[in-house]
Amino acid sequence: MSRWRYFFKRLLLSVPVLFLVMTVIFVVLRMGPLDPVAAMLGPGGLSGANAEAIRENLGLNQPLWQQYIDFITDLITFNLGQSWVLHPNRTVFELLRAFGPRTLWLGFWSILLPLFIGIPLGFYAGMNPNSWGDYIASFGGIIWLAMPNFWLGIMLLTVLRRTDGGDGPLGFDWYQFGPNTDSLIGAPSLDFVDVSSWADLGVVSLPTGLSFEWMTLAVAIKVILPAAIVLGSASMASELRIGRTAVLETINSNYVETAKAKGLSSRVIVWKHVFRNALIPLLPIITNEAFLLIGGSVIVEQVFNINGIGKLFFQSAVQGDLPLAGALIYIFTLIIIFLNIVQDLLYTVLDPRVGYDQ
Repeated sequence: MSRWRYFFKRLLLSVPVLFLVMTVIFVVLRMGPLDPVAAMLGPGGLSGANAEAIRENLGLNQPLWQQYIDFITDLITFNLGQSWVLHPNRTVFELLRAFGPRTLWLGFWSILLPLFIGIPLGFYAGMNPNSWGDYIASFGGIIWLAMPNFWLGIMLLTVLRRTDGGDGPLGFDWYQFGPNTDSLIGAPSLDFVDVSSWADLGVVSLPTGLSFEWMTLAVAIKVILPAAIVLGSASMASELRIGRTAVLETINSNYVETAKAKGLSSRVIVWKHVFRNALIPLLPIITNEAFLLIGGSVIVEQVFNINGIGKLFFQSAVQGDLPLAGALIYIFTLIIIFLNIVQDLLYTVLDPRVGYDQ
């Protein structure tokens, strides 16, 4: 089977998954315990002219099948509607533009830290089995993986907060270490990039003149760093353990023994034969980080008081803003389906033995 045929089959298989998710969202919104009118006007506003006008405006007086078709059509055409309770009269796209950058900033650092800490430590432990470095890295990975995100976040905030005024070990003060910050929690300022000019390419415009406020960038990194460490901790530990196992299995395989018998240098064997094949089992783990980040950001943003999409989803679910919560679930579903397709494609490219029929 060709890779393009495999790709289009994966696309087709994702369609029923998407429709199933949209149907579940509709059932929760329309047939769940919360009345949309009560969410907007309160429990005492279920009757009267205002309630009837809202029902008519939202199409709640139409037959259920007509509401379902309209709902599915709106989602497919990305007409995601607006918030009813949290931010009335603001569309979902406006809220995504306002809250999305902070979640992307958190997600960027949460992925970067595991990639540059977890994978190198796992490869080091696998290349040096049964050494003190292997024991320390493996034990640290197990401990790190066992700590829940919400607990680790609270502990980290407690420890860093106690350093205020130089009361930390050896006078360490997180607030004064590097760029000064006033708080451990809160949304970082992301206006460290200034676009001075744009190039019009007809269809799109690209920035051609960029300037950075380096101190603002340093503060933004420092503010997001504790939350990113917490959010990326589970992925970092998983990559460490799986990377160690993958390297151990690879260095003991027959083709590595053959390469040694041919007289290849250790450097060539490691970089050409060991690392590339050890990356195959790690690829799904790396792409699965996005799934953990989507779910984990809801808790971590709440703990660190970061006004991102995760906190927006949590507040919309708690306060009954179901249209906004449903739209965010739909966006999350699209991201996960897209990443699944990319993951399967990359997995097939790295290991041609893996095919759709296997």
